[in-house]
Amino acid sequence: MLKTGIVGLPNVGKSTLFNALVEAAQAEAANFPFCTIEPNTGIVSVPDERLDVLARIVSSRTIIPTRIEYVDIAGLVRGASQGEGLGNQFLAHIRQVDAIVHVVRCFENGDIVHVDGSVDPVRDISTINLELALSDLGQVDKRLQKISKQSKVAKEQYALEIDTLTKLEAVLNEGKPARAAGLNDEELTTIAALELLTLKPVIYAANVSDAELSTGNAYTQQVEALAKEENAQMVVICAQLEAELAELDKEERQAYLSELGVTDSGIQRMIQATYELLGLVTFFTAGEKEVRAWTIIKGTTAPGAAGTIHTDFERGFIRAQTVAYKDLVTAGSNSAARDKGWLRAEGKEYIVKDGDVMHFLFNT
Repeated sequence: MLKTGIVGLPNVGKSTLFNALVEAAQAEAANFPFCTIEPNTGIVSVPDERLDVLARIVSSRTIIPTRIEYVDIAGLVRGASQGEGLGNQFLAHIRQVDAIVHVVRCFENGDIVHVDGSVDPVRDISTINLELALSDLGQVDKRLQKISKQSKVAKEQYALEIDTLTKLEAVLNEGKPARAAGLNDEELTTIAALELLTLKPVIYAANVSDAELSTGNAYTQQVEALAKEENAQMVVICAQLEAELAELDKEERQAYLSELGVTDSGIQRMIQATYELLGLVTFFTAGEKEVRAWTIIKGTTAPGAAGTIHTDFERGFIRAQTVAYKDLVTAGSNSAARDKGWLRAEGKEYIVKDGDVMHFLFNT
């Protein structure tokens, strides 16, 4: 399951967003730093309207969406890498996630204390990113010291790792993320065990008031420009609004959003951004028993997709009966799609596309 960490300074709306994500107030949201002491974890169903449509076509009463695990991590402050605030215990939690949602305060509110006394998203982002980079630098230096001694008797064995760590050390010493080192796949593999924080893909969630959700503001423009520089994703959200939307049914939620001039929630956009950032796509299995969404990495072959369901499916893969979601909806049924030639038999080389509806045939 995809695991995403929610980070940021204290009082930027992290826990409010988390509460909205899991549709239950499992994380205490309060107006003081370090309200979140232990990381709160929630499993979130990924909204996908295609599931409802498929369920109607195949007359299935059971729908199983794909899911994302979100971890709400206590607010970080300047000096966290050296133990300030509640320090390194939180940085350790971030190492275990696949992607980071960095919540940035982009709203003015005199009733909500800012840990640095004023709203400045670029400064706030810099504070968090520097702490993550310094924490990574400590990891890199520690590893370099260890293998430098070992390499004296096994030079070739550690040559690539030492070169890679040296590259990272230079970049991190400048306060830049490890992503800026431009490592190739072989180099990334050799340092994977370090789980460097600044190698993880980042989505900046610019938290605004509901009045500015559709238009953004000068602060969100700053975040957007910074995200472009870093090749990161950026979404505009209103965490408080998301918490309110979580308590409404689907029709009320859509009406509320329409009043604000937006078509979908910030949570939906954030999930979509996560998928794009990590290069993920969704395929479906659909039958009378259940309709289900499955998440795979873009470029996965049909046997690999089958393996996400069960390893036996991949091992004994014969072929995959496949129809594009749009074609199935247009046809109205599998039999009609077959008659039109839209239901195809795909083999081991087929690259699964987003929206493919698949039925796997395999040897037991």
